[in-house]
Amino acid sequence: MSTRQRTLAGECTLEGVGVHSGESASLTMRPAEAGGVRFKRVDLEGCPEIPADLDHVVGCEMGTSLGLGDVRVRTVEHVMAALYAANVDHAVIALRGPEAPILDGSFQRYLAAVSDTGTVALETPTETIAVQSRLTVTTPSGSSYVVKPADALRVSATIDFEHRAIGRQHGSFEMTEEEFRREIAPARTFGFHHDAEELRARGLAQGTSLENTIVLDDEGVMNDSLRFEDEFVRHKIGDLIGDLALIGRRVQGHIVSECPSHEGNIKLARTLLKHDEATSHDLPIEIERIMEHLPHRYPFLLVDRVLEFEPEKRIVGLKNVTISEPYFQGHFPGHPIMPGVLIIEAMAHGCPVLVADNSSQAEVAGAGAFLIHDTSSEGIAARLEEVLADRDELARCGEAARTRARTASRRAAAKHSARPATS
Repeated sequence: MSTRQRTLAGECTLEGVGVHSGESASLTMRPAEAGGVRFKRVDLEGCPEIPADLDHVVGCEMGTSLGLGDVRVRTVEHVMAALYAANVDHAVIALRGPEAPILDGSFQRYLAAVSDTGTVALETPTETIAVQSRLTVTTPSGSSYVVKPADALRVSATIDFEHRAIGRQHGSFEMTEEEFRREIAPARTFGFHHDAEELRARGLAQGTSLENTIVLDDEGVMNDSLRFEDEFVRHKIGDLIGDLALIGRRVQGHIVSECPSHEGNIKLARTLLKHDEATSHDLPIEIERIMEHLPHRYPFLLVDRVLEFEPEKRIVGLKNVTISEPYFQGHFPGHPIMPGVLIIEAMAHGCPVLVADNSSQAEVAGAGAFLIHDTSSEGIAARLEEVLADRDELARCGEAARTRARTASRRAAAKHSARPATS
């Protein structure tokens, strides 16, 4: 992986038809020293630009679309995958038409154009998201992703179609430029002949043909041949790379996906970006930094350390409680229990820290409290994740806590009534 950001050494132009719009398109990639990748609609008045980033994703139906105001660019994933594979961080893509040309349906011609043009290193160091812990992403449509720490970017994917030419396919590739060029770039997009009429009625697949798409009918593949036996899963992996390129940084980790989709890819990309924001905070957050965000002081400063932190999403804090706390004198003698209202207050103290570095407001609802006997940070985090993921378990924990409190109260009352009277 390059340690410095790169741009193109010159210009390159490709022409073709948009697979969904059916309109002719001309795409020219040009060097840029900063600003990431930007699409420039040179066919529109004022030549408006759209940054190729996650904030400008406006659609994921059978391709990834970018937008700014009323301006749109459709099906950007193939050119973005080629730029990512060639380690190009900055470029202006001048597009004449509403959609990037599909060319032969693969990533190959885009990557070849970039390679023939060449790239040059800039002074700016490469920005990388290095996955620090296991991440999971799912979508309602059935796409799922698990990301694990690794020394480089590897993508493993499985797809499953009820068609004799596809069935269940699996592929796993390390995303070096050479591996992408050899194993992924030639793989073409695909679709089913029986869906064509419906898609065209919805304004999709207007430009599809056997020249740019693997088309499958009930008998098999309508094209002359496949480039790989598992060409279908390879193309899905290439699409995933193109969508991840919208992060604007390199990714270091092992992505394992089941039935990847553009919707799922974009959700994964956003999760990786949030993960990077979270892990960029120095953890643990000690009491001195906590006091910068909270006005409370002892005895009402009820969080001593922050162990885990995802901005505007979740926080794991630690409150040290000892037998010397004054409320244990009456809550309850012989069976000390931290009052529930103080437990909830301690949980609430994490909220200002959660949103402290963000201008937007985080909505926090549905707090619950339970006892954790494992005092290690790993044990606390594991128990929190386990309980909060299971509402029934959360309810059981709450009822168990109430039962323990009632039992302790009865024992304390019985012990008090059994004491001999004094005069």
